Amino acid sequence: MRSANRPMPIRRALARTALTVTRWRTVGEVPDRGILVGAPHTSNWDWVAMLVLLWSAGVRPRVLVKKELYRGPLGWLFDATGGIPVDRKHPGRLVDQLAAEALADESFLIVLAAEGTRSKGELWKSGFYRLAQQTGLPVALGFIDGPSRTIGFGPTLQVTGDVRADMDLVRAFYADKQGIHPEKRTPPRLREEDRRP
Repeated sequence: MRSANRPMPIRRALARTALTVTRWRTVGEVPDRGILVGAPHTSNWDWVAMLVLLWSAGVRPRVLVKKELYRGPLGWLFDATGGIPVDRKHPGRLVDQLAAEALADESFLIVLAAEGTRSKGELWKSGFYRLAQQTGLPVALGFIDGPSRTIGFGPTLQVTGDVRADMDLVRAFYADKQGIHPEKRTPPRLREEDRRP
């Protein structure tokens, strides 16, 4: 697996220039290992913005992309930017595959859109949480907020297995983050929160 920290001076310079020109403000520290949750996911531009932010810090992440997008003319672009095709019909297999790669790679860094869709939904996908449980990797909370033109990272969490308590922390962080299209935002909530231990 490719290292997330391979030197990439040209991408880094271009990314910093893009952030300056577009007048987006960045906050927080970009982690160099872990599971990066990007939310709210309300636009195709979220993927671009998160890559630019990470590249500006010299970090090359892996990014999950639905496999249907690989069939079109942009497949090569997703490969070049660290894309991993996702078969939504078999999410459990993907979590197991990523867990094995994470345990074998000290610089494992992956970006997940926990909402799973750009449209408003009822629940987040729990893959990020299950991957964190299987690997012990921290979960970094990344965000994009259109109204304030701010993008960045908040706290990094170590999941405890108490899903509701962990998600209460996630909800508190994302409470004022709106995304590009606030009306499409899915509030942070996992189906597993309703299950009894």
